[in-house]
Amino acid sequence: MDSGKIKSLVAEWLESLILPSLIPRDVAITDIEPISEILAVVGPRRSGKTFFMYQLIHHLVNKGISKNEILFIDFEDYRLIGIQPLDIDTILSVFYQFTGQYPQYLFFDAVHHLPSWSKVLRTLHNQDRYHIVISGSNSQLLSGEIATELRGRYRDLLMLPFSFAELLKLKNISFSVRTFYTPEKGGILRLFDAYIKEGGFPEVLKKENTLEKKDLLQNYYRTLYYKDLLERYHIRAKTVLESMMSYCLDMMGDIFSISRFSKTVQAADVPVSKKTISNYLHYLREAFFIIVNEKFDFSPRKRLMNPKKIYLLDGGFSGLSMNFSENKGKFLENTVAVQLYRMREDMYYFRKEKECDFIIRKGTKPHMAIQTCWELNEQNRKRELAGLMEAMETLKMKTGLILTYDQEGTEQIGGMKIPVKPVYQWLLEKE
Repeated sequence: MDSGKIKSLVAEWLESLILPSLIPRDVAITDIEPISEILAVVGPRRSGKTFFMYQLIHHLVNKGISKNEILFIDFEDYRLIGIQPLDIDTILSVFYQFTGQYPQYLFFDAVHHLPSWSKVLRTLHNQDRYHIVISGSNSQLLSGEIATELRGRYRDLLMLPFSFAELLKLKNISFSVRTFYTPEKGGILRLFDAYIKEGGFPEVLKKENTLEKKDLLQNYYRTLYYKDLLERYHIRAKTVLESMMSYCLDMMGDIFSISRFSKTVQAADVPVSKKTISNYLHYLREAFFIIVNEKFDFSPRKRLMNPKKIYLLDGGFSGLSMNFSENKGKFLENTVAVQLYRMREDMYYFRKEKECDFIIRKGTKPHMAIQTCWELNEQNRKRELAGLMEAMETLKMKTGLILTYDQEGTEQIGGMKIPVKPVYQWLLEKE
């Protein structure tokens, strides 16, 4: 690779280490010095991964670490098109040429654009010279396969769009348990109403105009379609992928049946196999566009064969749907699914005679059942409680929870007291 471009990149970083203003993220890791493994910051595009890396750099600088010890490389920079693994040696040599030392801290943004990146990282880590932080927008970086390839050298951190607690921090709104019982709760509810529909992408939250927010989400949607799906997976059946993404927007919180979708597409004279649809569903999941929940079953084969329940990883994408019949309960359920995913819960849905929205598994056993609904009333109380009760009895669980928009209390079912909580309160408790 042209050494002039490399010199330009390294010099720019060293000469212009002026970090942007940051909104600190609520994550467990703020200091990388004690971490011996490679830290992978993984999540969807525009969720704040790069700014979190800046947050880590900011912390180092505040501790007195010189900028001559820190190297940040963005592998999406157009000047790095065509970069090869051996070019990393050149980058480090140039850094030494400019500073008289090798960096102690390596920050590699969008590292998946570097060919054979896992082998490069393993080689660098083996030298026991660097603290290494990487980022990527593909959930493969969370997989056990990558952790195995890096053989104990690897720790991942999931970075999603803002949580509701982070949104309140952005808006400078403080809260405590008492706040939920004061007039200030109205301000929290107003933001919650927007949050469940507009999602948590940082730049979207900063926009005041609804049209600007929608335009930005549309831009994210197109980028995900072209860069994270078409280009990454070399997809040929573009019409099928477009239809699937549109279908996911319309079906947020509903069951996705491969067979049913296959018939829908074929009815429009678009030939497609069930295998292709299954692959594309997997790609949509890997690209952080959707969350896919399996129907709970102790048999892995049955879980694989049963229809999936899909959620949008950011509820804001629902505003791009052509389905204009607003279902407030689905917005609420999607928000709960995203939070459970953020918490890295092992979650499923339950369906037998009735249905329960979420089953949380701990280890090998189902641990907790969660039912969500906008409100419990005389029309739906029997149905909602029956679904929760059937799941708890069938799977022998003693812990249940009902999440609503703004109801609080307990429900007595089957000799057990089941707590009822508002989703916004549950979200803030989890933070």
